[in-house]
Amino acid sequence: MGDGPARVRRSDVGEAEWQARVDLAAAHRLVDHYGWSNLIYNHVVLRVPGQPSCFLVKPHNLAFDEVCASNLLKLPLHGEQSTEDQNVNTAGFTIHTAILAARPELNCTMHVHTEEGMALSAHGGGLLPINQGAMRFYDRIAYHDYEGLSKGLDERERIARDLGSHRAMIMRNHGLLTAGGTVVEALTAMRYLVMSCRTQLLLEATGAPIRIPPPEVCERAARQWEAIAHFGPRDEWPAYLRRIDRIDTSYRD
Repeated sequence: MGDGPARVRRSDVGEAEWQARVDLAAAHRLVDHYGWSNLIYNHVVLRVPGQPSCFLVKPHNLAFDEVCASNLLKLPLHGEQSTEDQNVNTAGFTIHTAILAARPELNCTMHVHTEEGMALSAHGGGLLPINQGAMRFYDRIAYHDYEGLSKGLDERERIARDLGSHRAMIMRNHGLLTAGGTVVEALTAMRYLVMSCRTQLLLEATGAPIRIPPPEVCERAARQWEAIAHFGPRDEWPAYLRRIDRIDTSYRD
């Protein structure tokens, strides 16, 4: 496994933090499984339970399929900007601390550069509510204009402002971002966002007329999605874990 930090032992942290580490490591393996990873790039972070001013993040030089519970880093949310010399991605630090600091109800944020996400991020019309999955984002997705690599801490204010009260954002000419109170909320939102980008691009490639339901129908569907959000932690997360456990259980180490 890549050169990472000294391993954290389970006995050195509380049970809640260890479980958070396991969940975040599982999320990294799932991101890789779904083809959303980009070698060592992209980021998924999680606030430490009981320590709201700290978060967990992977070492910058580890690939997503190398992440496990014991090699995650714990960083202060309000500390100085980390650098690659500290084995932390500077852009990731900027993006994720912007959201976690501004939105205390959110604990997990995920940012990926999938091909369909990058393509849609340059789409002048943005994400369209053309199917049931995409309607979960109807009037519930933010956009952040591209400013270059997110190296400066001053961009955090604009990221937080643009996200507003939403939990999903298209970073224009860049990629996708989702957030949630739990890992599974951010992960499931990303799964639907990636699928929504892909299906829109597939449809537009046909050149066929696009049929969009009336606004009241789209809004109704979005509210219906919100009403069943609690099923994710109850039903989906165990299924996610069973899937990744069948592939490799080393994320739990």
